[in-house]
Amino acid sequence: MDRYEPLRRRTIALVGLMGVGKSSVGRRLAALLDLPFRDADTEVETAAGRSIPEIFADLGEGAFRDGERRVIARLLEGPPVILATGGGAFMSPETREIIKDRAVSVWLKADLDVLARRVGRKETRPLLIGKDPLEVLREQAAARYPAYAEADIVVETGDTAHQVTVMAVVKALADHLGESVE
Repeated sequence: MDRYEPLRRRTIALVGLMGVGKSSVGRRLAALLDLPFRDADTEVETAAGRSIPEIFADLGEGAFRDGERRVIARLLEGPPVILATGGGAFMSPETREIIKDRAVSVWLKADLDVLARRVGRKETRPLLIGKDPLEVLREQAAARYPAYAEADIVVETGDTAHQVTVMAVVKALADHLGESVE
């Protein structure tokens, strides 16, 4: 048995605000643990046959969130994966309940100034179009942190390399599950 085997028994769902690194940390974590990586946003786009900005523009956020919940539920019915959820996914009580039942949730938490610098470099986020990223993140933090606080594990990330965060997640998972991965 390799040292990471105990961490592969359940899906690991990464939650947190946009820009915190759920996808990039998730990909690296999946490679380290030898698990498939799934990005809920990508899976929603595939299922809908259109991009998230198109879904928001054509159908609205409510339709997107409904599709997101269904996609996450489907992904959690299968074998364990590393799942990067969208920033708002964990806000849905139904989605939170599904994740609690079928996965270990990890809240990746970072300073809002760090996140604003990261997300301000991209034009692909529908919730930021024409807005100040730091102000949007402050509003999201106020609304979403109470739900994120229901995650099984919280990992504070700084403005460090993603690999540092990956190892912090591995340690927190091992501690949470009462396993040694040394």
